[in-house]
Amino acid sequence: MPVEERPSSGLGAVASVLDRSLGLIVETVAAVLVAAEVVILFTGILARYVFHAPIVWTDELGGILFLWLAMMGAVVAFRRGAHMRMTALLSMARPGTRAFLEVVAVAAGVAFLLIILHPGYEYAYEETYITTPALGIMNMWRAAAIPVGTALMILVGLCQLARVGDLRLVLGAVALTAAVVLGLSFAGPLVEPLGNWNLLLFFVLGVAVMVLSGVPIAFAFGLATVGYLGLTSMTPMMVVVGRMDEGMAHLILLAVPLFVFLGLLIEMTGMARAMVAFLASLLGSVKGGLSYVLIGAMYVVSGISGSKAADMAAVAPVLFPEMKERGSKPGDLVALLSATGAQTETIPPSLVLITIGSVTGVSIAALFTGGLLPAVVLGLALCGMVWWRYRHEDTSHIKRAGWGEIGKTFLIALPALVLPFLIRAAVVEGIATTTEVSTIGIVYAMIAGIVLYRQFDWSRLPGMLVDTAALSGAILLIIGAATAMAWALTSSGFSRDLAAFMAGLPGGGATFMAVSIVAFIILGSVLEGIPAIVLFAPLLFPIAADMGIHEVHYAMVVILAMGLGLFAPPFGVGYYTACAIGRVNPDEGIRRIWGYLAALFVGLVLVAVFPWFSIGFL
Repeated sequence: MPVEERPSSGLGAVASVLDRSLGLIVETVAAVLVAAEVVILFTGILARYVFHAPIVWTDELGGILFLWLAMMGAVVAFRRGAHMRMTALLSMARPGTRAFLEVVAVAAGVAFLLIILHPGYEYAYEETYITTPALGIMNMWRAAAIPVGTALMILVGLCQLARVGDLRLVLGAVALTAAVVLGLSFAGPLVEPLGNWNLLLFFVLGVAVMVLSGVPIAFAFGLATVGYLGLTSMTPMMVVVGRMDEGMAHLILLAVPLFVFLGLLIEMTGMARAMVAFLASLLGSVKGGLSYVLIGAMYVVSGISGSKAADMAAVAPVLFPEMKERGSKPGDLVALLSATGAQTETIPPSLVLITIGSVTGVSIAALFTGGLLPAVVLGLALCGMVWWRYRHEDTSHIKRAGWGEIGKTFLIALPALVLPFLIRAAVVEGIATTTEVSTIGIVYAMIAGIVLYRQFDWSRLPGMLVDTAALSGAILLIIGAATAMAWALTSSGFSRDLAAFMAGLPGGGATFMAVSIVAFIILGSVLEGIPAIVLFAPLLFPIAADMGIHEVHYAMVVILAMGLGLFAPPFGVGYYTACAIGRVNPDEGIRRIWGYLAALFVGLVLVAVFPWFSIGFL
């Protein structure tokens, strides 16, 4: 979190030196862990499919290193201020208030980490009694990542506080955080008689206040969970750590950092630029042609990277300059870019698809198959809006590409265009798991970049590996905290009450689907996508099944609804990400985006009403 720093003298200087030293060590370890995961998993694939001699310990070692990667990545993200949080309201506050809340956000994170530090140590110690089946080592070596990562984040947070220039800000923020924590620790006799009203107090009011104040979402979830369980039950805090471990360490989620790294690779190797150039040669001369290219390019690139930020970063720098030269307004460009981010949420290998499969047990292969057509429906809806807006555009000055030029750009783009189909085919045909196939994509992208495109900057690899770890750590810590929070909600009986309420709604499945759409649009806007999915999908999917709604159909609807909220201003953080990537002031796009959001909503309704779009090819 950006905070004002004190001059480089005294305590501030010591903190700066310690912070830089920690940063260098942790970033190096995180980068090595990402590279090691790629090597280990790809080695397992080669041993199994090429040499027909499976190595039984590759998945186990990958799982051990994965938890360390998640925690080291979380440390890097905390140091960079890169943990997901809501800053829309924070940015509107006066400078003094904003500076105070920035320091409070750090202090709140440190408070949560201090609370779970000793339980994390206890949890790791208990794992000494468990031996891994293939390697035959104590599971403590894996579980130790949690207390070690927690301790490192505490050190990073303390360094950040020590570097703040205004001592009064630090003392005020620490005093406020300590007062709230200590006050709640003595409030047990007051809140215990409230029963399930405590759910509203901690998980609605408490989380809302923290999130709106700028506290990172993972820490807001964690503080609400430990506060609720500590005051209303006898549950040991070690259980919270265990649930966090369960949420973060699912091997399917190893695909998250690997696909993030793949997205960075296709941008660096020029593969994304080649694909966009081919699409532009096809449609660049029609009215609104480059807008259609933007929609198509986001569809194709989304099938490779799995990360919306990586998708937009790969496409926008290629198309925006030419679109501006043709008269497109920056506000309309960033509005359409944001809308395509929401449209392509269901395209495999979307991180949201992987996450929803891991927390609900829905087949990843089925989700990958079912996600292609719903995105087409929403893409056609966006194309309709583009046609309406650009129907009077003058294209007489634009030169139409000849068949020779189109063929040339196609041949250049062909190796890049093959990659999405390679990834999907490998998963659907059972050649590789969702996690393993990402390593195939990485190796393919590296070979294509070096041999075919001859655009491979080795000096950028360390930074890309660290960026991958940071983004992955931020995502995985949210998943871990949300898993613990969902467990607390379930153990309270909330899921039974929710099921009874939803089942009792008039209209059956249709009403349930409509309520789910509205709920996930709101949740996607406030909580971002992955936290909303992790927290509520395990509660709502069984209800949908009881009402006869196919799990893949329901998954597509809630993912698209969540994406609509995620990229909708004024709260949707995806919109501001698109503005940052396009280097456009957010105010310029707000008025233009509503037409695109309306088109997306029409497409979403069609997907909800007609299940065939989601399950027709299963």
